[in-house]
Order: sequence, then structure tokens, then C-alpha cells
Amino acid sequence: MRTIKRAVALAALLPCLAWAANPVMAGTPAAPGAAPVRANPGTAPLQPEASARAQVGIALTEIGPQTVRANSKIELSGLVRNRTDAALNGVSVRLRFANRPVNSRSQLEQYSETPAQQLPYTGPQQRLRGAAEPGVKYAWKLETTAKALRLPNGGTPGVYPVGVEVLNAAGVPVGGLTTFITYMPESTNFKPVSIGWVWPLADEQHRTNDATFIDDELSEGLAADGRLTRLVQAAEATETPITWAVDPALLDDVRRMAAGEYAVRAPGADETARKPQSRAAAAWLKSLTSAAKDDPYFTLPYADPDLLALVRHKMPQQVRSAFAPQNLAVASEVLGRAPDARVAWPPGGSVGHDTADWLAKNVVGDDGAFLLSSRHFQQPPQGYPNAATTFETSSGTKPTLLYDETLSDIVTHDGDTLGSSLLTEQRFLAETAMIAAEAPALQRTVVVAPDRRWDPYPGLAENLLEYTAGADWLKEASLDDIEKSEPQPRTWRNYPDHYERYELGESYLKRVWSIARRAESLHSVMTEPYNLSYEKSLLRIVSSAWRADSKDAKQARVALSDQLDRDMGRVRFLTPESKRINMTGSTGTLPVTIENELTGQAVRVRLVATSENTAKLQLGALDPEQQIIELQPGERVTRWVPAQAYGNGIFRMNLQLVTPGTGRPFGDGETVTVRATGYGQIALLITGGGLAVLFVGVGVRAIRARRRRKAEAAGDGSTGMGPGATGGPGDGFPGPGFAGPGLPDPELSGTSPWDGAGAEPDAAVPGPGPSAAEPGISRSGATRADPGPGDPAR
Repeated sequence: MRTIKRAVALAALLPCLAWAANPVMAGTPAAPGAAPVRANPGTAPLQPEASARAQVGIALTEIGPQTVRANSKIELSGLVRNRTDAALNGVSVRLRFANRPVNSRSQLEQYSETPAQQLPYTGPQQRLRGAAEPGVKYAWKLETTAKALRLPNGGTPGVYPVGVEVLNAAGVPVGGLTTFITYMPESTNFKPVSIGWVWPLADEQHRTNDATFIDDELSEGLAADGRLTRLVQAAEATETPITWAVDPALLDDVRRMAAGEYAVRAPGADETARKPQSRAAAAWLKSLTSAAKDDPYFTLPYADPDLLALVRHKMPQQVRSAFAPQNLAVASEVLGRAPDARVAWPPGGSVGHDTADWLAKNVVGDDGAFLLSSRHFQQPPQGYPNAATTFETSSGTKPTLLYDETLSDIVTHDGDTLGSSLLTEQRFLAETAMIAAEAPALQRTVVVAPDRRWDPYPGLAENLLEYTAGADWLKEASLDDIEKSEPQPRTWRNYPDHYERYELGESYLKRVWSIARRAESLHSVMTEPYNLSYEKSLLRIVSSAWRADSKDAKQARVALSDQLDRDMGRVRFLTPESKRINMTGSTGTLPVTIENELTGQAVRVRLVATSENTAKLQLGALDPEQQIIELQPGERVTRWVPAQAYGNGIFRMNLQLVTPGTGRPFGDGETVTVRATGYGQIALLITGGGLAVLFVGVGVRAIRARRRRKAEAAGDGSTGMGPGATGGPGDGFPGPGFAGPGLPDPELSGTSPWDGAGAEPDAAVPGPGPSAAEPGISRSGATRADPGPGDPAR
């Protein structure tokens, strides 16, 4: 039975969803800090289509007056369109209303989600002429008076719900919308609400590195009807005070486009498009300077990074860089003056303990303030909420402004078509009137801060500022004035755990951290002046704008990583294609050439060469002045590394550039092979000389042999070496004409071995025949003078 009841209740609820009393406001809530989902401003001014659509769409094109008096005539006009595939006969529109005022902002929220047919009273009705054909728009117009709606004559101010329902021929509702009118008597006795506007000026990230855009979508925002142009024009068209919240990265991009030709290369694309200097960008900068000259401004951190994610994942370097003065300076350069306030506005108005402590110490300081969302604070224990409060941090109690979350969301997400922009205007007036009516005798303060990338429908932003200045129950104020009001005690609810899933994820940030380490390595080898930096590039890829676009975030990150690899690769070793160096001899020097191809950036590196096999190849150290290498753009330098090879072979030598200060490796390094032959130049000269002597000796012997043959041919039996007669019996020693061991060759010495003049006969060595003993001959074959007994030489 309970299941049946639930089914019946669900069936009763479905028509409410289908009729979508105010489907513009029924979208899925955006992630905290995420950019709102935008509709095309050029679409038909009908209520956005939903998954469960009403048969007939309806939209407002006009409603007035915005403030209803006792004698006012009220007019509502708009369009309807048949969404079915068949013609609808007898279609009509009818006014519905309630004559009791809304008594609270929560009830106002309930009424905004109430289908028009549930309002208790009906008003004038208009029938369409003929059948409503599929897809065709039909205009309608309803007129009534304050008296007909039973509004009080004089009496108390109030907000009243009104609606327009679409009926078919059978009188069954097939569509509708609900809005509000604000009744205000001629004279009132309440205090007007002080309301201050934060005017965000930020955009998606359009560059990764400083030189190249990843898209040209910023040109659309700067066009005459673009989002950024509308925001500036709205501020310039009214005198309502606002406080600008400026992202320096946006001004940096626009200034680059206005400076001259710029490059656009989509992630993964093979070609780079060259775009001409943007006149629209130059005109926008000029308009901004004029519009903001009388209004205060504060700067967002550069590129509006996801501070909570960076702090959570221990990436303090990026947090510090985002607030570094040199990165924020572009705002002062464009606007012509320094920021007027120090305001810490984290993405989504959300902050955790660690993030709040860091911001309090480094951004807020002694004279700044936090700007946070009211949804993270409890209602005050007494009275009604105001914008000014305080926030406890590790650096002490800091002034804090709380922007009204409900109003800010209404303004941000409900104004992207003509029809929805009118509903937004009526809801804004109703909400602020309810704030005034809650405590007429109290001075209330409200801050409105639309999303950073707010994209209002044309005319909406300007109208809201005009209502702020012109509504009876409102009084425009600056943030500085509201901050000076008495702070109201409010309890912080802490950062919700489930919000973490909306932040940039751990896996994504790990890859960013890896890029940051490589970028730091590149910076560490650069010398002043620094003309190449990845500091801003790293901030762009951690922007909170990527929270709602993980696919494009990954592509931008990969594009930056690839560009960094290319830049690091421009400081490189120049090696032969074979990766081989020949070393002739056991010792020598090996050439190593380094090149710097970075454009306009000098570098300073240290060369480290190591051998993989120190037993076979040992490398000596370079002189200290040779180890550090300074390279101007386009310069090449060669260093000669001493080497000692122990044996022939092929050995591997590893080359690595390191940072001069820390000695950390820079780049991937290079490996080459060294081919050692073992023969150096001196060895080759010695070997060549030996071969020359050998060849000479062979030639001499050949000449001797030729002479011998000629002598024998003469027939005298002589060899040409001595007497032709035969000798007698020998003693076993070499005879005449044969040089024995240690004896000189007569041909060479010119001395006859037997010329013994002046020598005494050796009686110890008798010899038969006429030459029994040869003077001056020992058994060793050495020629000497043999001293006798008593000789002093003995």
C-alpha cells in the first residue's frame, strides 16, 4: 500500500516537473568555484528545454513596472512556442497570483519552484488566434492593476508571487512560469539596505606558455557584443559604485593580443596560426581604464589558481607565485594605479584551515579582508545576517565580508536568455525587498559577488546596477564602506569534505608538479636577464577554471609539458650520428660540444663526463674554469675531456649537463661510445721508423748478394771477401772471412779480424798449422787486449 501511495505521489509530482514553473532556476547546482554553464545568447528567448519538457514553452519579454504602487497598471508580455510535433488548438495564457505577501526568503525560494497553476487566484486570460503550430512562436500580453491583484492600498511593502499558465483547449495546464512583483507604497519608514557589488573580471585560460595561445576564444569576449565588453559597458553606463575583482592573467592575455601579431596553436595541432594585432583588445583595455577610474579594485591571484587544491597537495611554490608582485603588476600597469584593497577571495568563496592561515599571513595582512560565501557561516545568534563579520586564523582575527550566496547564485546562473534575465531582475528585486522587510528598523548590509566568469544576458548587468541605485529599499555602497560597519559574530562551518571532489585532483597535480620540477631545472641554468619563464604558465594550468573542464585541462597540461621538453632540448650535446668517438692511442682527449638554441636566453651549465667501465677507460677532470660553460643564444662550445684507455675496445661514456650551483642533472644527458685503438701518433712514428730501417737493411743485403754473384761470375773463385786460396785445417772457431759472435764485420768495420800486430801469442791455446793461435780472440768472441802477469790492468 505504501508503494502505491509513493507511486501516486510521484505521478502527481511529474506534471510539476514537466510544467517547470521556473525551469531556468532548476538546473543542477554548479560546483563551488566552477564556471557556470552558459547558453547561447542568440537562442530564442524561451525558457531552456529540460529533459521533461512542458508541451508549450513560455517566456517573458516584458514585465513592469519593477516597483508596483497602489495605482499601478501591471503588464506582462511574452512568447509561447508549441514543442510538440502536432498543432495544438485552443491554446490560451492566463494570469495567476496570490494576494498574500511572501513572509520570508525561504518562502520566496519555495514559491520560485511552485508551478503557476498552484497559485490560488486567476486573472485575465488571452486565447491564441488559431492553432499553435509546432515550433512556431506566438506573442501574448496580459494587463491588470494592483487593485485587481488585491494588493494593499498604501499599507505595508511586500513581495507577491504571480504566474502565467498555458492552457490547452480542455483547460489543462501545459506550461507556465512563476515570478514576483514588489509592492512598495509611496512612503516608507524602513532603513534601506546597503548593497555592494563585486564586479569580477576573469576568464578561462587561453594560453599555456607565454608565447602561444591554445585558442582564440578570448576574441569573442572582447568583441562589441562579447561577455567582457558587456561587463565593462555596464559598469561605465551607471554611476553605481562597484569594486572590481581583476585577474591579472586576463589583462596579460588581452595586452598580448593588443601588442601585435600573436600565435594560436590548439593542443595536439600540427600547425600554428598567426593572428593579426587585435584592435578589439586595444579598445577594450582603453574602455576598462575609463570605466574603472573612479572605482576601487583588488587583484585575484594570477590565473585564479585552485588555492585549496594547491595547499592540500603541498604545492606552496605555486601559491606564492600566484601572489608574487611581479605577476600581479600587469593590473597596475593597465589600470594606471595600484590596487585599492587587499582582499582574499578564494574560488567559490570557500576556504579550509590551512588555506585560510596562509592567506591571512601572506595576503590579508594587517589591512586586508577575506571575501567568503555566506553558506559557510551559521546565522547570527541574534538578529538578521549582515555582510561584515570576522574570521579566526593562526595570524589572528581578520575582517571578513560575506557575500549573499542566494543572491549571487541567482544573478550568476539565471540570466543567459532574455526571458530568464527578466525573471532574474524580478527575483533580485524581490530578494532585496525581503531583506529590507525582515527588519525595517535595522541597517542591513549585503554584498553580491557573481561568479568570476559571469556571463549575463545583454542589458542584465546594467539593469541590476540601476535597480541597486534606484530601488526605494536599496542604497548603493562600496565594499570598503560595508567593511567598516560593525562586524557581526558568525560561526564558521568549516570546509565541507565533499567539496574536495570539485577541486583539481591529486593525479592531475602530480603531473603538474613534475612539470614544475623540470621548469625549475631550466630556470636554474639560465642567466640574467631572464627572457624565458614558465612561472605564469604553471599557474595557468592550475587555474580554478579547469575544475569544470578536465578534458581541456589535460590537453593544456600536455601541451605545456611538450613545450617545456622542446625548450630544454635546445640546450644540448652535439654528437655524431653514429654516437661514436675514436681515440687513437692509450691516452688522449675526447671532444664534447654543447649548443644553446634558446631564443634570446643565455645559459650557464657544468659538464660532467663519466665512464661506464673505469677499469678500461678512465676520464680525467676538466680544469675548473673549463667545467662551467656559459652559452649565449645560438652559441656552441667544445670541451676536451682527458682520457686514458687500458687496452683496445669500445667503451661507453655518459655525458650530463648539471646546474652549476646544486649539481642537479639538467636534461636527459647523452651516451656516446669511445673506440680506443691503442696506437697513438708517437707509436705510429716509431713503428714507421722501424719499418724504414728494416727496408734499408733488406736493400743492403740485396746489394751484397748482387756483388757476390758478380765476383763468382768473374771465375777467380773469390767471393770478393778475402784471399782466393783455401785455408788449412781449423780449430773449431770461425775462420777468416766469417765474423763470429761479437766480432766486427770486416765489410763494415774495415779492420781485419786477424790483424794481430802488437799482440803476444796465447800459449794456453795451442793451435795446429800455421795459425795455431790468433791474437786478441777470447772464447766469448770479444775483442780485447789480454794483460800479462804483472800488468797493472790485470
